[in-house]
Amino acid sequence: MRFWVDVAAKAPQLAWPEVHGAARGVVYELIRGQDAELAAELHDSGWQGSSLRPLGVCPPVFPGAPRKKGVYATSDKGMLRLGSPVPRIAGCLLAGLGGCGELRWGSAPLEVLGVRLETAPDHSAGTAVFETASAVVVKHEDRFLLPDDPGYEERLVHNSRHKADVLGLPSDVEIDVVQAGHRRMFRTAKGFRIGAPVTVRVHAAPALLDALYDWGLGLATNQGFGWVK
Repeated sequence: MRFWVDVAAKAPQLAWPEVHGAARGVVYELIRGQDAELAAELHDSGWQGSSLRPLGVCPPVFPGAPRKKGVYATSDKGMLRLGSPVPRIAGCLLAGLGGCGELRWGSAPLEVLGVRLETAPDHSAGTAVFETASAVVVKHEDRFLLPDDPGYEERLVHNSRHKADVLGLPSDVEIDVVQAGHRRMFRTAKGFRIGAPVTVRVHAAPALLDALYDWGLGLATNQGFGWVK
C-alpha cells in the first residue's frame, strides 16, 4: 500500500543533505509510535532475517516553490509519499500518519494536511513501465553503478529478485532501461549515495510488480531513493 500525504512546510527551506538524510528517521518514528518492536527490527537488522527494509518513501516535493541557490525551497503546498508491500509495516505507517498533525523533516516542521491511499495500477498483464521520481541506487561490490554502466540492469534484476525472495513471491524478473536521467550525488546519514532516475520496463509476476510499486527500485528505498511515480 502507498499513501499520499499533503503537507505545508513551516520553514522556508531545507538543507540539501536533509532531503534524503531525514527520510529514515521520519518513517521509523511513524512505525515506532505504533509498534516499537517492528521499528527496532527494521532499524537494527532488517525484515525477518533479511538486511532489506521493505518500505519506500519519496521526500517532500513543493511544486511552485521558488528555486534558491544551495538550498531546497519549500512552501505551504507540498506532498510526500510513503509505502510498503508488507501489510504490518503499511498499517503502522497509515496509523502513524492518521494520528500525526506534524512531521519533522530534518530541521523543517511539516504540517500534515491530509492523507489518502494511492490506488495501484493494474499489473495483471505481468508487464509495467516504472518511472522513478527519485534517483535509483545500484551497487556492485563497493561501486555505485549508473544506467549506462555494464551490469546495471543485471544488478537491478538481482535486487528485485532478492526483494521477491524476502516477500515469498515469484522471482522471475526481466528489466530493461528505457530512459535515464542525470547522475546525482546525495549525502545521507549513511554516507554518500550516487544514482540517477530511470524509466524501466519490468516483466514479472503481477504480485511482484505490485510490491515493487509499493517498495521502490534499487537500494536505500527507506532513504527516499528509487520511488516509483
